Amino acid sequence: MNNREHQLKALNRLLDIMDDLRNQCPWDQKQTFESLRPLTIEETYELGDAVLDNDLEEIKKELGDLLLHIVFYSKIGSEKGAFDIEDVANAISDKLIVRHPHIYGDVKVQSAEDVEKNWEQIKLKEGRKSVLEGVPKSLPALVKAHRIQEKAAGIGFDWDNKEQVWKKVLEEIDEFKVEIDNQDQTKMESEFGDVLFALINYARFVKVNAENALETTNKKFINRFQLMEQYIKEDYKVMSQMNLEQLDEYWNKTKKIHP
Repeated sequence: MNNREHQLKALNRLLDIMDDLRNQCPWDQKQTFESLRPLTIEETYELGDAVLDNDLEEIKKELGDLLLHIVFYSKIGSEKGAFDIEDVANAISDKLIVRHPHIYGDVKVQSAEDVEKNWEQIKLKEGRKSVLEGVPKSLPALVKAHRIQEKAAGIGFDWDNKEQVWKKVLEEIDEFKVEIDNQDQTKMESEFGDVLFALINYARFVKVNAENALETTNKKFINRFQLMEQYIKEDYKVMSQMNLEQLDEYWNKTKKIHP
C-alpha cells in the first residue's frame, strides 16, 4: 500500500468514526454549527500556540482536532442535505485551480506578490464588490488590520517603500501626543488606533507578522513574570507587599535567564 492509500484509509477511518459518534454519542448528537463555532475558534488558537512554540508533536495533535471539526461540520451539512465532505473537498479543489492560473492555465508570474495580485483580481471577477469583503468581521483587530493592508496592497493601494511608512508612524505618534495634551479621550483612542495601524503596516513592510510578534512578547513576559513569582516565593516574600524597586531586582534577575 503506498503512502496516498494509507492517507485515504486514515481519512476513511475518521469519517467512519464520525458516523458512529453522530449516531451513538449523546454529546455529538447534540452539536450544531453554532455550538461548534466557539470550540473551532479555540482549537484554531491552540494550533496557533503550538506553531509559535514550534512544537511539532502538538501541531500534529491540534491539526487533528481541526480536521475533526471539518469532518463534523460536513457531517451536519450532509444531514441537512446541504453538503458533505466530498462537496467540501471538491469546492476547495475547484477554488485552488481557479486561483492558480499560473499552474493550471497560461498565466505567467514572476513572484509570490504577482500571485497575490492575481488572487485579488480573480476574487473580484467572482462577484465580490470589494477586495475587503474577504476579511472576516470577527477577526481579532490586530490580525484584521494586517489582512486589510495585505488585500489593499494586492490591488496596488500601498506605499512605495518602508521609509514612507515609518514617516507615517512618526506622524501618527505626534498626532496621538497632541490629543494626550488636549486630554480628549475619544480623539486619543482614535489616534492611538491610527498609531497601531501604521505600526502594523510598517511591520508588514519589514516582513514581521505583528500578531506573531506581539504573542511572542506576551509569552516572554508571562515566562519572566511567573519565574519572578517563583523567586519571590522561594525567598519567603509576598509580591503585593514589595515596592517597585524590589520587584525590579527580581525582574532583572529573570531577564538574565529569559533574555
